[in-house]
Amino acid sequence: MVSGASIAKILTPVRIEEELRTSYLDYAMSVIVARALPDVRDGLKPVQRRILYAMHELGLRPGSPYKKSARIVGEVLGKYHPHGDAPVYEAMVRMAQDFTLRYPLVDGQGNFGSIDDDPPAAMRYTEARLAPIAEQMLADIERDTVDFVPNFDGTLQEPVVLPARLPNLLVNGASGIAVGMATSIPPHNLSEICDAVVYLIDHPDATVEDLLTIIQGPDFPTGGVLLAGEGRQSLLRAYDTGQGRVLLRAKAEIQEPKKGRPAIVITQIPYQVNKASLVERIALLARDKKIEGIAEVRDESDREGLRVVVELKREAQAEIVLNNLFKHTALQTAFTFNMLALVEGEPRLLGLKDLLSLYIQHRQQVVTRRAQHDLRKARERAHILEGLRIALQFLDEVIAIIRQAPDADTARQRLMERFGLTQAQAQAILDMQLRRLTALDRRKLEEEYQALRQEIERLEALLADPQKVLAEVRRETLELKKEHGDPRKTLVLAEETRELSREELVPHAQVVVTLSANGYIKRVPVSTYHRQHRAGRGVKGMLTREDDAIRHLVVCDTHDTLLLFSERGRAYALKVYDIPDDAARATRGTPLPNLVGVSGGEAITSALAVPTLAEGAFLLLCTRRGEVKRIPLASLGGIRASGLVAMDLEKGDELVSAQVANAEDEVVLVTRQGIGLRLRVGAIPLRSRQAGGVKSIRLVQGDQVVAMEVVIPGG
Repeated sequence: MVSGASIAKILTPVRIEEELRTSYLDYAMSVIVARALPDVRDGLKPVQRRILYAMHELGLRPGSPYKKSARIVGEVLGKYHPHGDAPVYEAMVRMAQDFTLRYPLVDGQGNFGSIDDDPPAAMRYTEARLAPIAEQMLADIERDTVDFVPNFDGTLQEPVVLPARLPNLLVNGASGIAVGMATSIPPHNLSEICDAVVYLIDHPDATVEDLLTIIQGPDFPTGGVLLAGEGRQSLLRAYDTGQGRVLLRAKAEIQEPKKGRPAIVITQIPYQVNKASLVERIALLARDKKIEGIAEVRDESDREGLRVVVELKREAQAEIVLNNLFKHTALQTAFTFNMLALVEGEPRLLGLKDLLSLYIQHRQQVVTRRAQHDLRKARERAHILEGLRIALQFLDEVIAIIRQAPDADTARQRLMERFGLTQAQAQAILDMQLRRLTALDRRKLEEEYQALRQEIERLEALLADPQKVLAEVRRETLELKKEHGDPRKTLVLAEETRELSREELVPHAQVVVTLSANGYIKRVPVSTYHRQHRAGRGVKGMLTREDDAIRHLVVCDTHDTLLLFSERGRAYALKVYDIPDDAARATRGTPLPNLVGVSGGEAITSALAVPTLAEGAFLLLCTRRGEVKRIPLASLGGIRASGLVAMDLEKGDELVSAQVANAEDEVVLVTRQGIGLRLRVGAIPLRSRQAGGVKSIRLVQGDQVVAMEVVIPGG
């Protein structure tokens, strides 16, 4: 029995904080290095690398028969990856999905899932083999191009990294969540990446801006439209720092109606968007009236490709509906760059040039090690051939030595002593078949030897010059592009990456805006005021108090700008769609000070709706004392909520009316005592916005202007 004192001597006390810290850091690093983050050289996580290597070892080449996925998963688990079978199969499935990887590395047969997020069939039902492009990941792995380490039980060897002639990290991208960090690298077009690699080899001092003249941007397997920002600044920042954000939209086309209704046809959706959920979301928004104008949603996708049809109502405005779909559904998503990868076992945030440079360095090492391996093998073979040449030169003597020797060991020793051969050369002579003595085989042996000498010289020259190694990397990269390059799928537009404005989301519609004397404003659709019969009672347009009355009524479009002018000569502006929409006619509306900065007691004397504050149109202002003024309508652009001075009034004077007119129009002023004045708009002096007006009419004692209206010339 062990005493307490003995146990105390064996155990070392450790503070719980230290143990937790150490254990957590060990766990975090295990997840970071061994699970979640890809290696910058081959762009693979350990489980992906082990799947490809196991399939390579099983001989599952592109032209070979498929093998059950369960067989492949079992091979990976039993030899290299001692974890659950579900994660291994899930990783293999993702490498076979053409909507997940830009260039799938596994050729799957059977149900490997769909873009509708349908689950793949169980591994016992599916089959797989390596895709043709996956051979580029494993090319030359038998030629000592990469390091191998013992597997989990030390019985086998597995590669630390794959030779990766394919720049997989950039062309297929990567995503993963580790402990305290995550990676998100978008896929790219192989042809563009190959061209960028070649350009960087030729121009080592190239900048990210230079590389982006070749690489347009990410190229997602599901296509879509990428909004790169004004001047592609969003992409430039992301590729320069390794972090950034861009907007990705579906490829949608508005089909104008011929006989039926207009429709929006979606043929490409953003990366990693579930199509079935997207269609369901659109249908729900249409049902709940959150997006107006949608009549029906149909998924017409088939083997030919993706196709979702959003059929619209006849009166719907297709562009507005599409903008609302971008706003409220996954038809527009954001892709976040966080280009984190393992560099020599440590996580690093990398820019585009860093990723390309580290890939080129990896390929340099692979080409160098391959050349060293080939040189060693060529020298060994040349050494053997040199011995055979000697044997053929002294054939009779060699035969005599062999015939006179009592055994093979003696014959080998005598050959070594007589001709100065090595043991390997002497053994090759003993193993030489009699048919090699024919003239034809002797000539073939000599040709092989001379070819080997040339190959040895080539390899020695290659290893002696780093520029020749780079030239070899360059040549292989161009061959890769020629064999596997393809056109882009994602369209990149140099548009600003911004959220859609309210104006882009609100449909055009005719509405009636009413403003009461007490400052209550509201808008209702024109259709609310239906046509009445001769003896009808009419409809109530606005609920008012006994001491209130409707002062202004304006029929306008929801996208118009409503200009309000107060008696103090101040101008206020608000978009009609910003006025609360009251579906019920008989409501009071919203207090105007809630929308613009009208001060208490300030009465609105004029309300005008204009489509735009365009050049060429003028604003006419008239006061009670008969002063008039003409200013460019465009001078009212950029009005803040607090308003601005439209006319400088004399003390005691008030603004009576404001009208929009052209220089060819005419205007009529009417006084309280019935005096009228008609004059041409062009005759009114053009003043600055802050200035006062000019006298237009001579008023008698106690008279004042009460109205001003624009009339048609000659009318």
